[in-house]
Amino acid sequence: MLNQGVIRQKRLFEGERGLVLTGLLGFVLAAFCGIWTLINGGEVAPGGDVSKAFSFNAALGIFLLSTAAIAPFSGLGERSRTLFRRVYIGLALYSYGAETIQNFRGVNPRFVDSDSIFDQTAGNIFTFVALFLVLFYVYLGIQFFRAKAYKIRPVIALSVRYAMIAVVISFASGIWISANQGRYTGAEGNIIWLHGLGFHALQAVPLVALLAERIYTKVSVRHALIHITGTSYLLGLVAIGGQTMNGHSILEWSLLPLCAGICFLISLAAGAVTVRKAVLAQKPGGRNKASGM
Repeated sequence: MLNQGVIRQKRLFEGERGLVLTGLLGFVLAAFCGIWTLINGGEVAPGGDVSKAFSFNAALGIFLLSTAAIAPFSGLGERSRTLFRRVYIGLALYSYGAETIQNFRGVNPRFVDSDSIFDQTAGNIFTFVALFLVLFYVYLGIQFFRAKAYKIRPVIALSVRYAMIAVVISFASGIWISANQGRYTGAEGNIIWLHGLGFHALQAVPLVALLAERIYTKVSVRHALIHITGTSYLLGLVAIGGQTMNGHSILEWSLLPLCAGICFLISLAAGAVTVRKAVLAQKPGGRNKASGM
């Protein structure tokens, strides 16, 4: 019973100060790159683009903060979490540096078009860093499919399972971009949409779970809200992936983009219902016996 009590006391970001600070560093770098782009423009000859460094740093910062938020609920032991944290911080710092410095130097850090040994080496290391970012994150994601993580915060664990599947889709699309030597495919397909939206599941689905925990209702109802949110989000990604593989824009009026839009609206509606129930539960007279934050 004592161990169960300790488990229930886990909180968002608990013990992840290093990851949080590394994530915030991404926003600082993004702000710097954004201001530079506004004043000087993004392109740096011959192949750099500071605006891409802006979007990359911001996206990685959000990703790290989201990871720091859910890591305490993974069920990893202290040593394993420390190893994951240290490795991921190191990989993230290299990624920030390569993306920012190389773009300011006029070099595309991912697709290096330079005979410089330094640029070629930095690009090759960046490729291996990206691979290790994927491998270590898959290791973290697997923990949420185990019973230990489910016992800590059941609703959170359920939501992260959906989010991790979406993240795997994003990683796969990132590999697709690398193999394709760019984000564009076919006549109008743009892989970056699939890549970005998959990562945002890390914010969307667990947020619904956090709100669902605050609702006074049956456990089955909370789980149903998560299942609807997560399943519809994943189906939306599948539809976008199919449209992109066909080489078409996700903004055109055709079957797959419409299906994706409907799926994301269903996911959003489930989230809205959860928000409404959570707000009502907090009002005077409302009953809320759900576990706290």
